[in-house]
Amino acid sequence: VQLVESGGGLVQPGGSLRLSCVASGFTFSDYSMNYFRQRPGKERELVAAASPRGSSYYVDAVKGRFIISRDNGANTVSLQMNGLKPDDTAVYYCNVPLGHGYWGQGTQVTVSS
Repeated sequence: VQLVESGGGLVQPGGSLRLSCVASGFTFSDYSMNYFRQRPGKERELVAAASPRGSSYYVDAVKGRFIISRDNGANTVSLQMNGLKPDDTAVYYCNVPLGHGYWGQGTQVTVSS
């Protein structure tokens, strides 16, 4: 199993970023795909999830601002982040709840003026 993340970077408050995660080594369409984040000094938290059938979950802090989507043909899950706030600054991780769980390498998102 491999999860390769891209996207992230530095953005001003109110800006947008798009994260992507390309998966391999398992049947992508059979599993939910998750994005977690770890903010400085805080525990890793689930931010958004996309079920195999396309339903989604968002933590309250990002509802209305973030959109998770998946392309089962391309084995890719993406997180569109709009209206970014300084409190969104974190390392973001792609995750698949397969076995003990697999993680992407993480990508830094910094929201600062």
